[in-house]
Amino acid sequence: MNFTVGFKPLLGDAHSMDNLEKQLICPICLEMFSKPVVILPCQHNLCRKCANDVFQASNPLWQSRGSTTVSSGGRFRCPSCRHEVVLDRHGVYGLQRNLLVENIIDIYKQESSRPLHSKAEQHLMCEEHEEEKINIYCLSCEVPTCSLCKVFGAHKDCEVAPLPTIYKRQKRQDLTLLPRLEYSDTNTTYCSLDLLSSSDPPVLASQNTKIIDSELSDGIAMLVAGNDRVQAVITQMEEVCQTIEDNSRRQKQLLNQRFESLCAVLEERKGELLQALAREQEEKLQRVRGLIRQYGDHLEASSKLVESAIQSMEEPQMALYLQQAKELINKVGAMSKVELAGRPEPGYESMEQFTVSVEHVAEMLRTIDFQPGASGEEEDEEVALDGDEGSAGPEEERPDGP
Repeated sequence: MNFTVGFKPLLGDAHSMDNLEKQLICPICLEMFSKPVVILPCQHNLCRKCANDVFQASNPLWQSRGSTTVSSGGRFRCPSCRHEVVLDRHGVYGLQRNLLVENIIDIYKQESSRPLHSKAEQHLMCEEHEEEKINIYCLSCEVPTCSLCKVFGAHKDCEVAPLPTIYKRQKRQDLTLLPRLEYSDTNTTYCSLDLLSSSDPPVLASQNTKIIDSELSDGIAMLVAGNDRVQAVITQMEEVCQTIEDNSRRQKQLLNQRFESLCAVLEERKGELLQALAREQEEKLQRVRGLIRQYGDHLEASSKLVESAIQSMEEPQMALYLQQAKELINKVGAMSKVELAGRPEPGYESMEQFTVSVEHVAEMLRTIDFQPGASGEEEDEEVALDGDEGSAGPEEERPDGP
């Protein structure tokens, strides 16, 4: 037996009212139009107050309506379609009011203020006979139905009973799920099911109500206790999460310190090697430059001697020529016998001896990994030891100084 709820049309009306309300929303204030409502030339509606705000924002120099000076009109754009609205000297007060929209707003507010039907007016309606309420119960088919279905419809040959009677009977059957609690007075013994009947003594009915309330309270207490346990577990897990974050932050700091110290060692060693390379470079450059100066001085002296010999050969006086020639021959002989320092040996300019092999060190660095057995205290001690060694290093190097 199919049936529907009699207040479904009311829900449809409510949905229509919601759709109507959406059509009565001002695009400026996003609320229902407040009277007076003006209609623009593009047929869109605005609250006159909102229209005036938009107009004043677009025309800040326009005189207000109460001003004594006569001002020309202005213009603004419709917020819905961006159509340009041109106004006369009256401003937005020259726009026409939309009385139809104002009347619709009044009707909408009146309908919205009416209360919905109470629960007592909500009845199940028969789908086959839409105007008939479900008021009887078919015992043969075990479904609720209406009177017309019994007289003319599918249940005319079935046995039926009033719906309230079947409801009370089914209610009593459902109560058999409750435990049977017996109470006795001087004359009669009662159980929990009997205490719910209309003929029970009022005192016993009150006692049964208290028992049911007590069972409900116990159930609520169990749920609350269970919620407390769950909350305690959640709190513990939140604390675990916080501890994990704290420990991870601490280990990240230690890891950064470790690698920073390692980088410091590499930087220090790199500086030492660069200094050694610079010293060797300076020594070789000084030696070669000294040889260059020596060879240059010899070349200059030899060139001057050659010029003097050429000038002497051009001397026309024989006595003077013979006197100078003897001296020049001695100087040329002495100059030719001068021994210069030897040149740098082959490969002297090479600096390949300062090549550094870091492949094995790089491989060793790549093997760096976490040590699960190492504790934070041991790591702190190692950091302290590293700091002590770093401070003792300069003292050990002092004897090598000047």
